[in-house]
Amino acid sequence: MNRRNMLWSAASALGAALGAWSAKAATEAAPSDKLKVVYHLSDAEKVNFVLGNIQNHIDGVGGPDHVTIALVIHGPALKAFHAAQANPDISKRVGEFSKDGVELAACGNTMKAQSVTLKELLPGFVSAEKGGVVRLAELQSRGYFYLRP
Repeated sequence: MNRRNMLWSAASALGAALGAWSAKAATEAAPSDKLKVVYHLSDAEKVNFVLGNIQNHIDGVGGPDHVTIALVIHGPALKAFHAAQANPDISKRVGEFSKDGVELAACGNTMKAQSVTLKELLPGFVSAEKGGVVRLAELQSRGYFYLRP
């Protein structure tokens, strides 16, 4: 074998080894590399659509252990989550999301405007006391991807 062929063979072998290492590293995501997503909901007519998106997201990644999801609700959409008037499908979905670890944050300003307390919302909600938009910004600053379907 001449020098040119030996050099070419060595470079090819090195390239193959680096390619295999890169592919292995890409498929071995550490648990802390879990995707973090915050959904923003304020439109009452989009409640079912957004809840469906969240379920599709959980299912699409292989379950709630593979993603961290937060849902921040403010404005007219929050009325759909008042326990006294929530439809059974929304109540069921919220209960499942709560069990799956989805953060359900209700805007504190909207709660005041609608004269509702956490006890009057579906179980599993927390208050975004500084406001829904503040909570959205806090989560984004912590690396959450922002989705507003």
